[in-house]
Amino acid sequence: MRCDEVRRYYDILAKRRGQLALKRCFDLAVALILFVILAIPMAVIAVMIKLDSKGPVLYRQERVTTNGKHFRIHKFRTMVSNADKIGSAVTVGNDSRITRVGAKLRSLRLDELPQLFDVLNGDMSFVGTRPEAVKYVEKYKPEYMATLLMPAGITSEASIRYKDEDKLLNAADDVDKVYIEEVLPAKMKWNLESVQKFNFFRDMLTMPRTVFAVLGKDYN
Repeated sequence: MRCDEVRRYYDILAKRRGQLALKRCFDLAVALILFVILAIPMAVIAVMIKLDSKGPVLYRQERVTTNGKHFRIHKFRTMVSNADKIGSAVTVGNDSRITRVGAKLRSLRLDELPQLFDVLNGDMSFVGTRPEAVKYVEKYKPEYMATLLMPAGITSEASIRYKDEDKLLNAADDVDKVYIEEVLPAKMKWNLESVQKFNFFRDMLTMPRTVFAVLGKDYN
């Protein structure tokens, strides 16, 4: 990460340490509140997953966050238990690995709820670049590494713009190739702009925009 392409983003964030601290305080407070409110709904979802298919309730995959740190993300499992061994690390719209309950969870983004644990741990924030699998980070161009100056996020402007990413990959013969060469660079334009223009209150606007996007609003 010590390169000229990343340095300019570092210099920008260095001047906004107060807002970064405010962002962390917000993440902790809201994550704790949401965890209390959502504990029972999350328990119900866990039971539904166990009744629907064999395998663990949670999906844990190694991802990358601040300064290149590796962590194991928490998500509700929405695919068959051996999905990583029988397909790509990204998901297409008609992916046969998705379970019946998983499809409903993914459509409402409810599979992301366990990431509250990751926010509390400091591995993630509510708003920030979505944490990529290690194999995709290894393909990053030097400038892309600037997105690792901040914690990975549950949502982002790129997530809103590419909320139907799985559908975009439907027709791809080589999903990984198309993701790395076409989808990832397009998302990174939004991610890098978000780092460059980072502002705590700008982040706050991203959260309601995410809710509206999940409910069907198109921001493209």
